[in-house]
Amino acid sequence: MPRLSLLSRIWLSTSVVLTCLFALTTVLLQWHTLQSTNESLREEVKASFNAYNSLWKSRSDSLASIAGIVSITPNVRMAFQTRHRPTIRDAAGEMWVRVSEHTREAAFFVVTDPKGNMITSLDTVAPVNFPRVWPLVEPLRKQFPKQGAGFAVIENQLFQLVVTPVYVDSTVGPSLISVLVTGYVVDHLVAQKLKSDTGGSEFLFVSQDRVFASTLNSRATEVLHGVTKNMQDGAVVSDGVHEYIPLSSNLVDVEGRTIGSLSVFRSFDAARHRTASLRRDLFWMWLAAIAAGLGVSYVLAKRIIHPVEMLDRAAVEITKQNYDYRVPVEGTDEIGRLGATFNSMCQSIQSARQELIRQERISTIGRMASSIVHDLRNPLAAIYGGAETMVDTNLSPPQMKRLAENIYRSSRRIQEMLQDLLQVTRGKDGQKEVCALAEVVQSAVDTLQALSKAQNVEVLQRVDPSIEVSLERSRVERVFQNLIGNAVEAMPGGGHVMITAERKNGSVEVSVSDDGPGIDAGLRPQLFQPFATHGKKNGLGLGLALARQTVMDHGGDLWAQESDGKGATFRLRFPLRG
Repeated sequence: MPRLSLLSRIWLSTSVVLTCLFALTTVLLQWHTLQSTNESLREEVKASFNAYNSLWKSRSDSLASIAGIVSITPNVRMAFQTRHRPTIRDAAGEMWVRVSEHTREAAFFVVTDPKGNMITSLDTVAPVNFPRVWPLVEPLRKQFPKQGAGFAVIENQLFQLVVTPVYVDSTVGPSLISVLVTGYVVDHLVAQKLKSDTGGSEFLFVSQDRVFASTLNSRATEVLHGVTKNMQDGAVVSDGVHEYIPLSSNLVDVEGRTIGSLSVFRSFDAARHRTASLRRDLFWMWLAAIAAGLGVSYVLAKRIIHPVEMLDRAAVEITKQNYDYRVPVEGTDEIGRLGATFNSMCQSIQSARQELIRQERISTIGRMASSIVHDLRNPLAAIYGGAETMVDTNLSPPQMKRLAENIYRSSRRIQEMLQDLLQVTRGKDGQKEVCALAEVVQSAVDTLQALSKAQNVEVLQRVDPSIEVSLERSRVERVFQNLIGNAVEAMPGGGHVMITAERKNGSVEVSVSDDGPGIDAGLRPQLFQPFATHGKKNGLGLGLALARQTVMDHGGDLWAQESDGKGATFRLRFPLRG
């Protein structure tokens, strides 16, 4: 031990103590768990049986209360006197829906005559094959007007029923006119619901030596059905695969006679799984405690050099340009003073950076304003020139119409540029429409016709008229206007601009090529960056950046094709109309 470092001694001592402590704790907990498992399992099966009794009693009482309310309602009695099935169904159904709330979701409601012949039934969520005759009604007449409740097997179906008589006043006293039979069908769905409500207990309903409902599989049901005839409550039974603790009770009909039995089984599997789970949990807790202990030891040992580590992390954050990072200052020793000095340095860097950003924003605003003025100059010049010609010259109607069209296109272009700028600043998209690509390209070509003639540049477009795309027409026209306008400006001595398109893998690729001087190598890396002005006589280079963003907003892309020869080629990709 003396030869080991202090950190190693702390780690070794902690691991030995924690290992011994948790090993002893594990042994004690397992012993107590095994002792209490059997007792808790017996209590669980009793609790499941009590839960079943409470549930069935609650359902029976609820049905009796609802049926009693329905039977004494005046309009229901009047409907029963008519013997008219639709009238009875409507009156009783309305009251049934009004007073039964959630109970009616699983229960059924049948109206019979005093002899048990069904008059009508109300809709029920669960599918029920209603018997046409209810033989238990007539024997109960001797105990009317008291309600009857219990189980019954009718036409190979097991029911839990509440029987309620309906009387009306007559000249000779109360007269029995109808009987309300409400209840539930006891089937496998009911058994599964009981299993869910009781936390996993198995249920077996038997009557007339036949299984009517079970939560067990067919093999286990057959085995335990034979066992239930002679089993004792609390004794362990087996279906050949699993072991259970059982508890049984009789099923009593409306006259108090036993017509079957209910057996509740609680499997040992859950207890065994809990025991195995406890062992696994203890094992992982032991490992976690060992790791936590070693972690605490490591933290205590590392606390000595913690201030240096904080300074190192702070330096890394500064290299990532996170100038908001500050070092917690602990104490007034040399390390504490070093931390305070470091924080002061970060504050100075942050202040200088914020001032630089402020100045850059002001500069960007000025450059943006200049760029907008540049983009507006050409259409405004066209409007001014056209208006001056119309005022100072006597023109023929065709000439007037041509000038008016030029003014209209230029003013529309100004409006579209302002709308594009608004959409860029707000980050909003406009309404898309299905357009013929050739029409969009031709519209852009027509807008720049005057400029191209002045530069002696011929603009040709060969786009298949059948190609259709979904796009914001005005924004995409601006893209082509920008690309064509740049090409025309790059050829002051004249030349050609060719626009072609072809379908490729569910999209269309458009090529805008010119035979001008091409793209300067120094400009190509920043070609689509804002304010890329290298080689431009006018403007501040916002057009290509906005054009590429527009194409990307439409699910496509815009790029400059590499070319070793003369001229420049820009390619655009749009998804075809789906």
